[in-house]
Amino acid sequence: MGAGTKAVVAAVVAVALGGAGYAGYALVDDVDRSTHREAAPARTGPPKAPEVEGTARDFLAAWSRGDVEEAAALTDNAPAASVALTGYRDDAHIRKVTFRQGAATGTEVPFTVTAEIVYKGRATTWTYPSKLGVVRGRTSGRAVVDWRPAVLHPRLTAGETLTTGPARGSAVTVTDRAGKPLDARTYPSLAGILPELRKRFGEKAMDGRPRVEVRAEGPGSGTGQEASAGQGTSAGEGASTGQGAEKVLHVVSEGGPAEIRTTLDAGAQRAAEAAVAARSEASVVAVRPSTGEILAVADTGARRAGFNAALLGRTAPGSTMKMVTAALLLERGKARPDLPLPCLRYATYGKQFHNVERSENPGATFAQDFAASCNTAFVSLAGHIADGDLAAEARDVFGIGGDDWQTGVTTFDGRIPPDTGAGKAAAMIGQGTVQMNPLTMASVTATVRDGTFRQPHLVDPKRFGLQPAHAARPLSPVTARALRGMMRLTAVSGTGRTAMSGLGGEIGAKTGSAEIDRQPQPNGWFAAYRDDMAAAAVVPRGGHGGDSAGPVVAAVLRAG
Repeated sequence: MGAGTKAVVAAVVAVALGGAGYAGYALVDDVDRSTHREAAPARTGPPKAPEVEGTARDFLAAWSRGDVEEAAALTDNAPAASVALTGYRDDAHIRKVTFRQGAATGTEVPFTVTAEIVYKGRATTWTYPSKLGVVRGRTSGRAVVDWRPAVLHPRLTAGETLTTGPARGSAVTVTDRAGKPLDARTYPSLAGILPELRKRFGEKAMDGRPRVEVRAEGPGSGTGQEASAGQGTSAGEGASTGQGAEKVLHVVSEGGPAEIRTTLDAGAQRAAEAAVAARSEASVVAVRPSTGEILAVADTGARRAGFNAALLGRTAPGSTMKMVTAALLLERGKARPDLPLPCLRYATYGKQFHNVERSENPGATFAQDFAASCNTAFVSLAGHIADGDLAAEARDVFGIGGDDWQTGVTTFDGRIPPDTGAGKAAAMIGQGTVQMNPLTMASVTATVRDGTFRQPHLVDPKRFGLQPAHAARPLSPVTARALRGMMRLTAVSGTGRTAMSGLGGEIGAKTGSAEIDRQPQPNGWFAAYRDDMAAAAVVPRGGHGGDSAGPVVAAVLRAG
């Protein structure tokens, strides 16, 4: 190499170390041309053996020292090399790296990497072979490393990087309450729930000692992983978890077998899956009134598109809302089950309201109004409660509207805002601005059954650090008794009798049909309990709730 060429190389490295990166090379060559400084002609053709060995040696030495910019400056793509080498150090948590350079074969140089990895107090030494190629720089004529991700590790491809961290939940088994493994193939409605549980609680399930891996991550990483994660298996070193998925290159430390035990009941979940699968659209949730444990969650949308309306839906609950309204009216002494409250064909409060099929029963009692789901009887009492009373009852007794539930996964926890005039009357019968879903209505039903709100949850709150929401007060014993009596009347002789037929034990039900703008058929709702299980379901455009959603709830209650 001539003196002029050496001067150019020195200038190039200086510019690169100064932060100019890859653009610096072209800049130096441009200055030489514009000032017409005399320099040796740029070399052409493949690099000679001394250049190959010297370039590889200098590159590996800079990399070993941790001088990322100097190492990157010795490649033909300094920006990409700089990012990758920085990630190798920071994202892969490699504290120290040394190399043993082998004999070159043409322009290819093999080398052995010995990397010391330290991740959250766990350390390992990782040794593996790699290689690099040396090419002639197109602008400078220098011998430079032909940069590609495989220089870092031979299994890295374009777009992939190295990362060290806890295994992506692959070693975490999610089970039902009895320890039976749950997977999305058997229970498709859990396709979004299972990975969320692993993400939130996987490390805690391992008691802070998860399996730690070095992975090659790129576009699509995690896709294949989640597909297999439900099996509770863990990919070994050198394994790939599926097409487009991350590759496990090294195991830093093995975590013990970990289990996230949920509150779900496999039998109830299976029944819920079958019930919604028989309909084009349906959602159902079952909970245990005495504890708030969620026993089953099923939704056709979660099976097809990933959105679980059973937990995240926001829609009017129709007359199932009358459980909350009836509790308010009973507590305030505005109604009693045995006292007359006419069910007229029409009632006006801010606007005209009517019953389904324009039915009427002028001699009805309040209990009969509830069992027949009479809208006008409830609307006729709108003037007897203040604008904010229904929202307060929902919040203080049923735990709805505080936006403070911690169930273990993302949920929508219901919205019953204060309203006036026709809006208040509509809210009393589950229309207007009221927004609920099967989870929240199952919880309302469970509160009626137990008398006390117990926030629904999918995992043990104490074990996994959840802080459940609490209601300000329970239902009064007198109100709870009266309300359960009306629920039983609905189940045995009212609008819920067909769906609840054949179910023994302590039972109660409430039907609902929620009218939706520009929708020809109302959404069908059904909420019911049997002993220590409560469930609620919605069938969009299903019409009468007893006919459409009732069989869904009944199937789950039978399994329970």
